[in-house]
Amino acid sequence: MLFAPELTLEPITLLLLVGVAFTAGFIDAIAGGGGLLTIPALLTAGLPPHLVLGTNKLCATFGSATASYTFYRRKLFDPRRWRNALLATAIGALLGALLAHWLPAAWLNQMLPVIVFACGLYLLFSQPQPAEHSEQQVIASGRQWPQGLSLGFYDGVAGPGTGAFWTISSLLLYPLDLLRASGVARSMNFVSNAVALGVFIVSGQVAWLLGICMGLALMAGAFIGAHTAIKGGNRFIRPVFILVVLGLTARLAWQHWFGQA
Repeated sequence: MLFAPELTLEPITLLLLVGVAFTAGFIDAIAGGGGLLTIPALLTAGLPPHLVLGTNKLCATFGSATASYTFYRRKLFDPRRWRNALLATAIGALLGALLAHWLPAAWLNQMLPVIVFACGLYLLFSQPQPAEHSEQQVIASGRQWPQGLSLGFYDGVAGPGTGAFWTISSLLLYPLDLLRASGVARSMNFVSNAVALGVFIVSGQVAWLLGICMGLALMAGAFIGAHTAIKGGNRFIRPVFILVVLGLTARLAWQHWFGQA
């Protein structure tokens, strides 16, 4: 099965989802966490959980490809120094997406809001610290395997907040500043998104028209966000990162604690 059943959405709902995607792309390119906007939005639109994950992977792949290429072109990410992480992330994402495909829909319905809320809390209390960076400093290759496998697996299963987790963990594990850690995050996010998307395509869990519309909007947001982040540097990224975390956590707390849509 390669194609999901056709969806019927009101034009205003589609327009709102496209707007959410643009905002998510802009935020994700700067600080990560765009999935914390798109996944709840798709769930609110009434899509079943497997279709939410597959469609979100499609639009997320558009955005992460745009952002990662922008950072690469500006020489803020060197794939040669991150071979192990790229391979580990692909393997982890494949395993995670296969697991997500076999999980019962009822489990995903219960699990997704919990994951999104937990990500919001984690990001709120995580304070990434900029570090001095030099091109001559060694990037430890051994650390890339557990980091890539775990975060790739998580992105394959669900994914909200993966980019922010990559940014935080890269700052802690390697001699990177916040801007270059963001470049690593966007590139690894692209790999895990693309691999997981392949699994969801094969299983027929992608709403193509909706995903492409949201993907194009997310791509536009990511293009603007990545250029804004590179131009503004660490001083711009850090406050945006914290504001995103605060806003997402407040929204999720309101929705899931007090039952507001």
